Amino acid sequence: LKRKLQSPHGNPPLKRKCKPSISSFEKRTTEADIKEKANSSKKSLPKKRLSDSQNKSLKSRPFIKTSSLFRNNPDIPEIHRKAVQQVQEDVFTSDSFSQLDLHPHLISTITAVLKICSMTSVQKQTIPVLLHGKDALVRSQTGSGKTLAYGIPLVQSLQGMKPKVQRSDGPYALVLVPTRELALQSFETVQKLLKPFTWIVPGVLMGGEKRKSEKARLRKGINILISTPGRLVDHIKSTECIHFRHTQWLIIDEADRILDLGFEKDVAVILNALNAERETRQNVLLSATLTEGVTRLADISLNDPIRISIADKIQDRLEPASQEGKEAVSSSACMDQENFAVPEKLKQYVIMVPSKLRLVTLAAFILEKCKFEKRNKMIIFFSSCEQVEFHYELLLQVLSGGLESDPHERLSVSSAHLQFLRLHGNMEQEERTEVFQEFLKSKTGILLCTDVAARGLDLPQVTWIIQYNAPASPAEYIHRIGRTARIGCHGNSLLVLAPSEAEYVSLLASHKINVSEIKMEKILSSLMKDNRFKLPRSGNKKSCGTDPQEVRERATVLQTKFENYVHSSEGTVRWAKKALQSFLCAYTTYPRNLKHIFHIKSLHLGHVAKSFGLRDAPQNLSTLPTVGSKKKTKARQKRSDLLKKTHGKRRLAEILRSEYSSGMDTGVSKVKKKKKQRKPGNQKIP
Repeated sequence: LKRKLQSPHGNPPLKRKCKPSISSFEKRTTEADIKEKANSSKKSLPKKRLSDSQNKSLKSRPFIKTSSLFRNNPDIPEIHRKAVQQVQEDVFTSDSFSQLDLHPHLISTITAVLKICSMTSVQKQTIPVLLHGKDALVRSQTGSGKTLAYGIPLVQSLQGMKPKVQRSDGPYALVLVPTRELALQSFETVQKLLKPFTWIVPGVLMGGEKRKSEKARLRKGINILISTPGRLVDHIKSTECIHFRHTQWLIIDEADRILDLGFEKDVAVILNALNAERETRQNVLLSATLTEGVTRLADISLNDPIRISIADKIQDRLEPASQEGKEAVSSSACMDQENFAVPEKLKQYVIMVPSKLRLVTLAAFILEKCKFEKRNKMIIFFSSCEQVEFHYELLLQVLSGGLESDPHERLSVSSAHLQFLRLHGNMEQEERTEVFQEFLKSKTGILLCTDVAARGLDLPQVTWIIQYNAPASPAEYIHRIGRTARIGCHGNSLLVLAPSEAEYVSLLASHKINVSEIKMEKILSSLMKDNRFKLPRSGNKKSCGTDPQEVRERATVLQTKFENYVHSSEGTVRWAKKALQSFLCAYTTYPRNLKHIFHIKSLHLGHVAKSFGLRDAPQNLSTLPTVGSKKKTKARQKRSDLLKKTHGKRRLAEILRSEYSSGMDTGVSKVKKKKKQRKPGNQKIP
């Protein structure tokens, strides 16, 4: 009590040289002592006021702790890789379609409707071979024009047939593709080629559509039948009117993907059905990559084929001395060290990001490219449907001004073309088609998707491909980046890796794939352009240009906005946990030869949870109920049991297969019909 009276301003008492005795507390202070104490307290007042102002300025700046995002992160390793010479194909040639022996109306359709003047390299080599009736195994980079390489000779062959092709004759050509979106795209291309030849009828069969209407079209007759393997097998088994008596062409597009998805048995059923009614036909296999499975399929289905590989011819020109040695190498050995061709005008980048910072780095990159730069169209690849749904809703709410923002901010973002779309295998077919067409026609936009959009799709004006989850193989990497820089256009790709996954860059380099590094700090600095993430500052102090501390503060503000949205309701928290669980499940399915790079034990669960907007590492992830019905839960349990038993490619195929399902399994289709896409906040969880 005595000390408090002596120091009214709360200053600590002066230190004493010797320890006071108990009796000294009982003595009363003299007036001189009081004056001396008062003087000493007055002298210390200015110092106290100075420290108060410093404390106020410190308190006003970081109202959020920056340590949660930027502390305890693993060191980002230096990327050591040898510079390799990438395999590149000459996409265009100087030859025109008029040099080929084609119908004049077909040539005019190619130039006027498709607006194509010259042939690509793969078209120049493939079309003459197919016009002579030979079987072919075609391997060329994505976006090189393989659809027209088989479409033009197919139309030329059918229009010149005598007697004339009748609709009631049924299929003269069968085209197999892995995905529904690619089936629609191929159908539209063939439809344009057939514009002058109205008596030839194209048609498409795919999962998700009504069987009844498809059966009606089959009864009327389809001359060029484009289908996914599962749905065609379904009709072979259940539709009496389907037959292949006149089938003269079998074309398998994206053959390696069809096999990767586990459709090998379906292809065998189709081949048996074709051979039972007509043994002689012309067969074509096309792919951007040549796998052991494709070679095996070629042995079964092709008859003395001509192998067309643009990349190999360029390699032969570069290394003519080693040509004889190459021929002696077996196909399986070639596949292990296959060098993939990439488009010449494609720039490839990689960014190393600690797990905690993945979400804010992705958001900063989207803002940089799609808000502050003009005319950018972006595709972001995720490893599961649940992640696509979660990130779609999260980015839509936070970045598009749907959460904690005034109308002015919302207007500024929408005017900057931040349009989010999603595409994955658990969506209803009608919605999938609608999203695909919308993204196809738009000049800007951000499509969040799974590998359902990684094969064959020609999406014009796509400038950036973001691989948020690393692909399971270099071949899959090539197919993903192949959605940009198509037919000689410019494009960019970005691969997001954790520090523990740095060795993946060396794996790509071993397949002649060159990637340049972008620093995470450079991406995060783009948040300085967006005042929504600015901290309120005392006085008139302006923010510095790229002050690292302020960049960290803004990143933390953005992360807090994400976390606030996720924790705004119990439903969104569960949604985030399900997305995290699906990410971890997909992470365990990397093939055995990549386990040293992508191992589940190398992940820090708390840090990964932060990238899903969760403040803490969730407990008992395996016991979380699946969003949807009880039937869906049972289906997921069976699937997880299956994953434990299967290995390697089969394990990966089982996970991916749901995205390309043909609708044959009535139990699964019923579940999909019952399930409707709800916003996470309104999700009812059992």
